[in-house]
Amino acid sequence: MSHTDVILVRYDEIALKSKNVRSRYEQILVKNIKSMLNADGCSYFRISKEMGRIFIHSDDENVVKSAAKVFGVVSVSPAYTCEPTLESAAGLCADLGSSIIREGQSFAIRARRAGNHSFTSRDIGIACGDAVFKNISTRVDLDEPDVEIFVEIRQEKAYVFTESVKGVGGLPMGTQGKMVALISGGIDSPVAAWLIMKRGCEIVPLYLNNEPFSDETTRQRAMACIDVLQKWSPQKKFTVYEAPHGENLLAFLENCDNRLNCVLCRRMMYRIAEQILKLEGAHGIITGSSLGQVASQTSQNMLAEMYGMEYPIYHPLIGLDKLEITDIARKIGTLGPSTKPTTCCMAVPEYPSTAAKPQEVLDAEKLIDVPSLVDTMVKNIKKFS
Repeated sequence: MSHTDVILVRYDEIALKSKNVRSRYEQILVKNIKSMLNADGCSYFRISKEMGRIFIHSDDENVVKSAAKVFGVVSVSPAYTCEPTLESAAGLCADLGSSIIREGQSFAIRARRAGNHSFTSRDIGIACGDAVFKNISTRVDLDEPDVEIFVEIRQEKAYVFTESVKGVGGLPMGTQGKMVALISGGIDSPVAAWLIMKRGCEIVPLYLNNEPFSDETTRQRAMACIDVLQKWSPQKKFTVYEAPHGENLLAFLENCDNRLNCVLCRRMMYRIAEQILKLEGAHGIITGSSLGQVASQTSQNMLAEMYGMEYPIYHPLIGLDKLEITDIARKIGTLGPSTKPTTCCMAVPEYPSTAAKPQEVLDAEKLIDVPSLVDTMVKNIKKFS
């Protein structure tokens, strides 16, 4: 058999949208696929689409892996093409079966059709199965076959393939607006940002620099994680912000009950994130919080952190445990940079509050000049793009 000549790309949720929304999402998905293929150096002739399918016309074997990384893609299959007739599909299945089915192995034909045809999916299965039987000594096993041959006959072409590579899923990036993502350089926050990207959002990464309560290694980890996330979004160059946060931490240490440091710290992070949200026209703020994972991430503390904030704050990891988060980090490529040696934040209290009340946090903030601290952060913020 020669090399496959087309790659079938499947999506899922997009198909449930209204006609106009679906068309727009498909166009964005095709654009994103092109960007990923170009970024990965893959060669292709063109990309076309029909109802429910996108076709990448290419004989580059690297296209499959590249396309599977695009948000919105559910699965990818390298396929052989032929005319949309029973005879052509059966002949192609016979040739393919002869090359991949070994003596004594079982097989199954998985058939489907789309468009107007004079035959049914069952007819496809029978014709293609009979053709395979004539070429090789084998048997049919529809439940647990050794080899599966998939046949999809559409209006203009028929496609025959043997594998389906799982895609990343989700929605195409650029269909759900923009979010400011707090990136610390730890394991959790990059995963949270990736999950919101998977749901179709562009992100604006924000790193809060805690110096002198942390060092350059912490910043390097955060920037390395942002670089990894950027590879998942080649179609859109991130605008990255870095804000000074050390002066805020010093103000907490000198003026407030230190048990509240983590809650007060988070509230200041949200305030600067809100300023960036306004600048960027974003719709919300993303954190890496996971309920109960550390002392500062209790439900009571999270209420106190968000109390009185003006814009939506989302926690994509809220119901995941550390093992689940780590598994995702490993899969998406951020685990390595997230776990490089670094200095932990030295402003974290020995015994942080686990049940901060909104009123006591508000009272603590009266002891510091919050507007002045926010103004200082805004004036000294750094922007990279």
